Amino acid sequence: MIEIENLTMHYGALKALDGLSLQIKPGELFAFLGPNGAGKTTAIKLLTGLMKPMAGSVKLCGIDMQKEPLRAKSLLGYVPDVAVFYEKLTAPEFMHFIAELFGMDHARAATRTDELFTQFALHEHSAQRIENLSHGTRQRLGIASALLHDPKVFIIDEPMVGLDPIHARIVKEELKRQSRAGATVLMSTHLLNIAEEVADRIGIIHRGKLLFTGTLAELRAAQEKQGLNLEEIFLEMVS
Repeated sequence: MIEIENLTMHYGALKALDGLSLQIKPGELFAFLGPNGAGKTTAIKLLTGLMKPMAGSVKLCGIDMQKEPLRAKSLLGYVPDVAVFYEKLTAPEFMHFIAELFGMDHARAATRTDELFTQFALHEHSAQRIENLSHGTRQRLGIASALLHDPKVFIIDEPMVGLDPIHARIVKEELKRQSRAGATVLMSTHLLNIAEEVADRIGIIHRGKLLFTGTLAELRAAQEKQGLNLEEIFLEMVS
């Protein structure tokens, strides 16, 4: 579960986040939407413990990110919009490194790596250094590594970056599978059709404030826009 309470972050006069409060339940796939500069990236950095808020709190499964960061992060899988690797490692070596970070049993880590490499078509790239992998393959490796320790909270920023339609479908199915298995999944994306297709609920943020949370049906009802798709309603709200 993700619990955000009055999260606030300013950069000088710019209010990147202005009292953001939000709850995302276990088993829910939540899509975070907003134009560039809306506050999505700042919110994700605060959620993942990469930055400290000026005010407010973040809890993952009841654990406060500021008070117990290691415990909170042990429950978290995170894929940034541009995944970062140790470039000279091979994909299996990188997975072993991640397993060591999380203190995973070696046999379990090996089994899970094999499962994820099969799922994301990574076995054929096992002998290559990461620096030689394509952007799409690196994205798939980033997702696989974030899922290695079976996180209870999974946060992914722009999940479809660099993916062809085949692998995009695999990732969408995995996001849904994670939520069905009880994980809390937060996806930030500019691709409104993806959010419309897979999300249980959406949140629209603009200028640091949350404008709406709910289902697409609830959004249409709230905006009195029956028949319009998410893109049409979104553009009206943030224009």
